Amino acid sequence: MSWRGILVIGEVRSGAIQPATMELTAKARVLADADGSKVTTLLMFDDIVSDPKECIGYGADTVVFACAPAFGLFNQDIQYRTVVHLIEKIRPAIVLASATSAGRTIMPAAAAVIGTGLTADCTGLEIDPENGDLLQTRPAIGGNVMATIRTSDHRPQMATVRPRTFPIPDPDQKRKGKAERLDVPPEILQSRVLPMGIEIQEGEGSNIQDMDVVVSGGKGMARTESFGMLHELASLLGGGIGASRAAVDNRWIGYPHQVGLSGKAVSPKVYIAAGISGSVQHLAGIQTAGYIVAVNKDPDASIFRVADLALCGDLFEIVPKMIEAVKRETEK
Repeated sequence: MSWRGILVIGEVRSGAIQPATMELTAKARVLADADGSKVTTLLMFDDIVSDPKECIGYGADTVVFACAPAFGLFNQDIQYRTVVHLIEKIRPAIVLASATSAGRTIMPAAAAVIGTGLTADCTGLEIDPENGDLLQTRPAIGGNVMATIRTSDHRPQMATVRPRTFPIPDPDQKRKGKAERLDVPPEILQSRVLPMGIEIQEGEGSNIQDMDVVVSGGKGMARTESFGMLHELASLLGGGIGASRAAVDNRWIGYPHQVGLSGKAVSPKVYIAAGISGSVQHLAGIQTAGYIVAVNKDPDASIFRVADLALCGDLFEIVPKMIEAVKRETEK
């Protein structure tokens, strides 16, 4: 049996299929259409509220679900062996997972067992029309260059993708597909690892990756107290707070808010950057933002090259005026 098709490793949390699953399934559909192959999406859970067949509307031909109490709390030991079991069964040419904490731990273990390569944190995926290789693009050398990697000699080709890298299309309600249960061998569901529970990291109560509006501060904020006005602006707009690495390194705000290559990739409808110069590393985290507003006193700041609205001036004068303007609009 030859290696063919694409397998997407989906994620289910609290009974809900995560948006990253739909994002990768939709991208896999585009890739699979290049050679007329099929897309399979794997879901592992102990209980689910969402309908697994939802993935069909985003491009899956088959949704394979593994349901067992062992999947209740994330257990890398059980999940990567389940992934390997399915890979050996259906032999996909490509395996994709989101570069979340789950994907980043499942995929390396699976790749090591299978004996293939893995490209982590991809920001671009294409199919080479000449030989069908997956062209896996990711930042390299500290984000200063973009490298395209291929796995020519081994199958499957495996990659993790930064969440929010690709747009999520509207589902096609007319697409046909099937959902089938995966019978996981009992020995795979046995593990010496015993998950004890889940604790939310302090400051992680609201995930900026899920926000339609993100207001970020950078080195120009100068101190912790300055973030107070960004919190006010974000609250008025119903958004969340982000930050550059410089702001986090200076401990003005916690790491869960960091946006960029070493933080989170966000894709809000509106991204407001205050006092952020716009390093390559930071820009890689906002490349799919809908509308970017940049506030910086340096007219040559790199952030202005990607901004839809560039406000050149003192952020300590501009941001308060933005707050007042939003208040006036909300009072109408």
